[in-house]
Order: sequence, then structure tokens, then C-alpha cells
Amino acid sequence: MNVIVLMKQTFDTEERIRLVDGQIAEDGVKWIINPYDEYAVEEAVRLKEQQGASVTVVSVGNEDVAQALRTALAMGADEAVLIDGKDLHDERAIAKALSAYLAKTPFDVLLAGNFSIDNGAGQVAIRVAHQLGLPHVAAITKLAIDGGKATCVREVDGDVQTVEVQLPALFTAQQGLNEPRYPSLPGIMKAKKKPLTNVTLGDLGLSADDVAPRVARIDLSLPPKRQAGQRLSGDVEAQAEQLADIILQATGQAGAR
Repeated sequence: MNVIVLMKQTFDTEERIRLVDGQIAEDGVKWIINPYDEYAVEEAVRLKEQQGASVTVVSVGNEDVAQALRTALAMGADEAVLIDGKDLHDERAIAKALSAYLAKTPFDVLLAGNFSIDNGAGQVAIRVAHQLGLPHVAAITKLAIDGGKATCVREVDGDVQTVEVQLPALFTAQQGLNEPRYPSLPGIMKAKKKPLTNVTLGDLGLSADDVAPRVARIDLSLPPKRQAGQRLSGDVEAQAEQLADIILQATGQAGAR
């Protein structure tokens, strides 16, 4: 069984976001595997341990992304692929590059995070499945592989749903699927010797026009600072009236009562 994990490197969740000249400042920032992608890597490694699967992690980005890929290798993945993505600027282009690579690579299971904590678009993996004509199941919290069939549980509003699909297929991981392991010292040492292949867009047969952005960011700003709170006074009835007035004023309906 060949398992491929689509992985992204993101800011550490505890990093403070700073803007300089309308751009996110990256100097001195700590980078990590996107937390939802960690669930995908862990699930792939468990399939390796349980069923002897071969695990490849694939990411798109600049040379700095090798750091996150090495972490995934230390967790137990067998090899890593870094697609040069410094000139890719939207989800469509990234999905195009991943699809071009996957079209030439045999696999049985594709795993990815449900979404990334930076952009939060949740588009790339689903776009890849669509472009490759694969069945896909999003936000899974349980996965079982039996031969050429996968049975998984996914979250739906207020409930869960059990889905069965034929492989190959793509699955996006939700919190609760597993508990990602920490790389061990032996794993970190072994990761240094595992293959990490660099792939260019030219290697994939893609031109600049193929991955030209369809979306442009026109502005980026931090949210306004939160205003000081208000303390309501009086008994419960008086506080309820004050709260109603505040809500009506905020919605432009002052005097509606």
C-alpha cells in the first residue's frame, strides 16, 4: 500500500502575527507542520505500522519547508518530496502542482489536513481530488482500510456519518482522528538519511501560465483592537433591558422597543 500525505508548513500556533508594509513578517518566526496535517501524517504512519504501507509526504513551498518535511520523516514517514512553490500564489495553483505530481505517482491513499490554520481555505486537498477524479471524504475522525476498501467516520452537524469508499481515495483529517506522536531522537537521526526529493514545476510539465494566480490579495490588515467591555448594573430585569438596548444600538435599531 502506498500512502501519500499532502502537507503544509505554517506559523507556530503561538506566534504573534506582525504586518510590515502590508505583508506578514516572517523574520524570526517558528515554523511547524500544519496541526491538521499532523493528524494526517500520524494516520499514515499508523497504516505503515499496521499494514506495512509506504509513506511519502509531499509539500509545496520554498526551501524552508524542508524543515517540516524532515519532522514528518522523523515521525516515521519513509520519504519526502518538496515541489518548488515560491511562485505559486493561490490554492488553485498549488492544487495544480500537486495534481501534476500525483498523476505520475502510484498511490492507494491520499491524506491531508481538513484545512490549514493560516489561510483556513480548506480547498487544496479537495481540488486535488476533483482534478484527479478521486472519491474524497472530508473531516474524518476514524479510518479503517481493508483491501481495496476504506471505511471512515466523519463529522456532520451535530452527528457523525460512516462512509465507505473504494481506493484510491482522498481523506482529510479532523481533530480526534488520532494523537500525533512526537519525533523520537532515533527518528530524528534516521530522518537525516531518508530521501528528500526536490521537484520543479518544469519537472512536472507545468508552465508559468498553467499556475498563474486567479486570485489576488488586494489588502491585508490586522483586526481592530477590542473595545473595553461594559458592566451591567441593577437586578436581572434591569440588566436584561440594558443588554437589549446595547444590542439594538449595535444593530442600528435603537428605539425599536
